[in-house]
Amino acid sequence: MNNKRALRYQRGKRVRAKISGTAERPRLSVFRSLRGVYAQAIDDVNGKTVASSNWKEASKTTKKNDIERAKEVGKLLADKCIKLKITEAVFDRNGYKYHGKVKAMAEGAREGGLKF
Repeated sequence: MNNKRALRYQRGKRVRAKISGTAERPRLSVFRSLRGVYAQAIDDVNGKTVASSNWKEASKTTKKNDIERAKEVGKLLADKCIKLKITEAVFDRNGYKYHGKVKAMAEGAREGGLKF
């Protein structure tokens, strides 16, 4: 089972063994697909998703390419978290390289007001 998906899954598990999200500082998890990007703010203590955003919501506001749409996903998620009075988060890139859509989503969340 040494394909790309299995290796990414192992990297993600290794990272999640070291970091954890709380209600005050949730884990910002990223999932990247061929079509777009999805992001969630997760409270690992209670096992709840606090807020989420995806590329479909972002495509309503922007008709640009995947990178700009991923940045918009980060901004939308940051807005939802700010409304819930969450200003800090722990970034979980989920085994992906910090590059492309993942990097754009993180930068969008920072521009939206989240700190991590």
